[in-house]
Amino acid sequence: MNGQDYYIPAIAMAVALAFKLPALRHNWRDPLLRSVVALLTLAAAVFAFAAPPTIEAVNRWTGVPNVSAPLVYSLITGFSASCLVLVVNWRGGPPEKTRRTSRRWILGYSVVSVLLVVLFALGDAPVERLRDLDTYYANTPYIREMIALYLVAHNVAALVMVAMCWRWSLQVRGWLRVGLMIIVAGYMFNLSYDATKMTAVVARWTGHDLDYLSTFAAPPLASAGALVSAIGFVLPLVCQKLSDNWEIWTTYRRLGWLWQEVQISAPSNAPAVHMAWWSAAELRVIQRESDIHDGFLHLGPYFDRQLRDAAYERARAEGADEETARAVADAAMVAAAVQARAADPEGRVIEAGEENAVEGPRDLLRISHALRHSPVVQAVRQRAALSGSGLSGSGLS
Repeated sequence: MNGQDYYIPAIAMAVALAFKLPALRHNWRDPLLRSVVALLTLAAAVFAFAAPPTIEAVNRWTGVPNVSAPLVYSLITGFSASCLVLVVNWRGGPPEKTRRTSRRWILGYSVVSVLLVVLFALGDAPVERLRDLDTYYANTPYIREMIALYLVAHNVAALVMVAMCWRWSLQVRGWLRVGLMIIVAGYMFNLSYDATKMTAVVARWTGHDLDYLSTFAAPPLASAGALVSAIGFVLPLVCQKLSDNWEIWTTYRRLGWLWQEVQISAPSNAPAVHMAWWSAAELRVIQRESDIHDGFLHLGPYFDRQLRDAAYERARAEGADEETARAVADAAMVAAAVQARAADPEGRVIEAGEENAVEGPRDLLRISHALRHSPVVQAVRQRAALSGSGLSGSGLS
């Protein structure tokens, strides 16, 4: 692999990190978000500092041959720990247990990182090796132990990740399960990376030469493993966000029928609320619900409780369940009130101070659906329109 093969994944990770940083600034106490940011940061750093041009530059800037080795190995170790911590926080559970487990992984891999630096300092690696340090120094005291330590630590993390994600995937469904299976696939690449590296190093220990496995086969496996695993981590989060947004926009659209129905009740001098096109879907839903409740307040004098009760009995008689019947009854009352308000442009009923509003919460989505689809509501609306008033009777006789 050349420098470009390393820098492209690093840039991809950095772009993903840039999208996450604003969320971290607003919600930095979220352990899951912090874990995602840590993973993306370390993944980008691993690829950036493992590129041969960067290795050469770091060695030259510091004046220490091969000083990039413990740096890159420590970054790989930190990345392994961040993956384990992310899965621990992602899976959830009792907060104290989650924090305790996360701290153990962080502490354990921090010790490994310190040992990597100490072993490099104790060893002697005077000849700069940009691509084959693992095999070139496989038999050098202390450097040999440093190489073995980072490979074992990485392998342990990969095995634990595969086991954790596989067990978890058997307990969940949907996008989360897909993401976990992708992570497992990514870590199979990582296990293959460890196997090729270890095979080449052990071959050196036994007097054989399989350096091509470490120099040419292992790096593409590491790159593929990191990218596939990153997709597995990100996919469920992105898809869940898209699903949530879809549900919110669906709610906004479904409330539209009720919102349009009660617009007639808005005072002519009421200021119109215009939301910018970039306004969040949640804000749009809140505004629409507020408009509907305001409409109910203005329609209150025209609400007919007897009509509502009659519509409820009619819906129940036609086989509707309790919640649906209540929504049909409320929708029928709203439809009749709208017709009555239209027939009273001077607002005489309002001036009379009558108030017939029904107290209690209402299921706005069900009411909106009933306004459009319920035959009971359609019958009430037609009868009210013909009579010119929604207050002249039940409209269901």
